[in-house]
Amino acid sequence: MTQPLNGSVGNPAAPAPAPVQVVGIGLDGVTGLGDRLRALVDRASLLVGSSRQLALFPHSPAETVVLGDLDDVVAVIRAHLATEGDRPPLVVVLASGDPLFFGIGRFLLEKLPAHWLDFHPHTSSVQLAFARVKLPWQDAVIFSAHGRSLEGLARLLRQGVEKVAILTDGVSHPGAIAQLVLNLRLPTRYRLWVCENLGGPTEQTRSWILDEATATDLAQEPIAPLNVAVLERIPNPSGIDRAALPCLGIADGDFYGFPDRPGLMTKREVRVQVLAELALQPAQVVWDIGAGTGSVSIELARLCPESQIYAIEQTAVGLGAIERNIDRFQTPNVVAIKGKAPDVLRPLPAPDRVFIGGSDGRLAAILDWCSGHLAPGGRIVAALATLENQAMLLDWLANQSVWRARWLQLQIAQSVPIGSMLRWSPLNPVILVTISPR
Repeated sequence: MTQPLNGSVGNPAAPAPAPVQVVGIGLDGVTGLGDRLRALVDRASLLVGSSRQLALFPHSPAETVVLGDLDDVVAVIRAHLATEGDRPPLVVVLASGDPLFFGIGRFLLEKLPAHWLDFHPHTSSVQLAFARVKLPWQDAVIFSAHGRSLEGLARLLRQGVEKVAILTDGVSHPGAIAQLVLNLRLPTRYRLWVCENLGGPTEQTRSWILDEATATDLAQEPIAPLNVAVLERIPNPSGIDRAALPCLGIADGDFYGFPDRPGLMTKREVRVQVLAELALQPAQVVWDIGAGTGSVSIELARLCPESQIYAIEQTAVGLGAIERNIDRFQTPNVVAIKGKAPDVLRPLPAPDRVFIGGSDGRLAAILDWCSGHLAPGGRIVAALATLENQAMLLDWLANQSVWRARWLQLQIAQSVPIGSMLRWSPLNPVILVTISPR
């Protein structure tokens, strides 16, 4: 029977350590490394790190290199590994936290062969941040704002992301993040946690529920440069101040909606234009088909309290949202109806106005029914977000002789902060088609 060369029973020899050891280190300094990694640093023939990190090892006999231009650092590492001496050279690179988490590890893997590198991660700043705010983070989104626009964060917030950790910098700081959240006028609310100097003796964690007042406070708050921000989605207030509501254009956040799917609500800017296209008159019957959360129906009911609005929604969760908003805004002239159009429309009184916000692939059938039962002088407004529905409506109109259509494309952009300046961040375009008799 052949015996293993090293005398062990089937265990291969341990691989030799790579010549470049990348060691994560936190604000707790040397004490956070443990004996094994401290010994590794002591054996280094070349020690690479920031000035702050190198100062933690004042008695190291190694040659030291301060991190600066990364290409220059890699050149020094290659030259050092090519030197000959009594013992093989060993390079130790000190990195912040986890080197492979938005750290120097990615750059080193691009510039050096992978088998030259071993990684020893420290607890990352994001791990520490979620531990401090006491939130599970397996479902969190991580966004790095280092040298980047906040536009990517704006997209995440419009999607209603529940938890997002932001690696900040001097431009995209917590105050800029708070202002971005407010500028977007989201239908959901967020709490902002700011975790400063994580792992260090001056560590602190503070939080603000974001509104105009707290954004002003944040702009004046001294915040340590080393910080991680966490945005946590929180429930909207259970009630609203109805006396303070505008006559037209209720803020999206005032409605009860779907926190995980804020995109299903007809946005305020689009909603206002829909109301204009409907050309409302007092004491009318209005059908709101595919009503979602009922935001259009609520605006209609408040503008025209003598009108009767039927909010048709096929999903149980949508119907529940409509009913909650009816109670929230005290609009008894809205009737929530569960079902699929056009079948559910049969028992309803003839409409003077119809808004089609959603059709679930049945747009032609819905238009057939609505156009056949519309009261004299009535009109239909359809909101279209897909090319398929636009094509379907064009086909439907091509077979009609008594209807004319006015097409309107809404392309809306909101301002978002980019450092000390602002830039435009577009919303998805919406097509409004107003159908009326010739």
